[in-house]
Amino acid sequence: MPAFNITEKEVRVFAPATVANVVCGFDVLGFAVNEPGDEVIMRITDKPGITISKITGDDGRLPLNPDKNTVSVSVKHYLQSIGRADIGLDIELHKKMPIGSGLGSSSASTVGGLFAIKTLLGDTSDPINLLPFAMKGEEMACGHGHADNVAPALFGGFVLVRSYEPLDVVRLPHPKELYCAIVFPDVDVPTREARQIIRNKIQMKDAVTQWGNIAGLVSGLFMGDIDLIGRSMKDVLVEPVRSMLIPDFYKMREIAMETGAVSFGISGSGPSVFAFTKDEETARIITQKLQKHLTGIKIGSQAYVSPINDAGPKVI
Repeated sequence: MPAFNITEKEVRVFAPATVANVVCGFDVLGFAVNEPGDEVIMRITDKPGITISKITGDDGRLPLNPDKNTVSVSVKHYLQSIGRADIGLDIELHKKMPIGSGLGSSSASTVGGLFAIKTLLGDTSDPINLLPFAMKGEEMACGHGHADNVAPALFGGFVLVRSYEPLDVVRLPHPKELYCAIVFPDVDVPTREARQIIRNKIQMKDAVTQWGNIAGLVSGLFMGDIDLIGRSMKDVLVEPVRSMLIPDFYKMREIAMETGAVSFGISGSGPSVFAFTKDEETARIITQKLQKHLTGIKIGSQAYVSPINDAGPKVI
């Protein structure tokens, strides 16, 4: 086992936002984007234990109590697992992305913290070893320790969660020209509540349709076939229910598809929506049109355009 000795006294880390589910891949598919994201500053202190000295960009919504914050809780689990609970840490969390956006806000914070402590301790082991600790943060944030946000935030790129028991994740290839247009409407769709409205029982014909679409999407990613990716991104299980929580969801999809999107869907549990495009310019035009439509129905919004982020977290 590595010594896990302190190699740095302070580090600043950026961790990216993510799009989970990717329409048909509920709880098993996700990818990272270049923006938005969160920043974590972590310092070694003389007093054992973890403190959170500052949180910005959260409008006072996140706890400074280290036993109740996803960043510190996941870091604490990591330190206990390597026998270094004696280390003293001070954490600053700077939220550079909206909370409750469906873009993996808690995941970005959690991954930022884990990557920071990994860096401070000179831990050169495979980042996959951090995934169970990141899932602990997700469990605290939304009551369910799923990996479709934290895995792509941690590894970068496009990720498939093949199994949860045992945990098995696969990083998928993707066409380099694929761009993502994201719009976050200023409405509230809490993740816990969004999960509660999902059906517990489904018809076999719907399950077969969903399996076919997931297989088609993964095949399209491997083949670099953007048209196949677009044809496969249809959800008959979750989107019909969750779309009711997002104002004018189907109108926004119509606008995006008519403007050149190859697919359109909900990011995570919403309310953010996203479209895949074949180039950056089309993605930017789509975000502009969607924001204009939302303004017309008196809803503010934020927009982001990005290729798929293959880097994951980084020291800045």
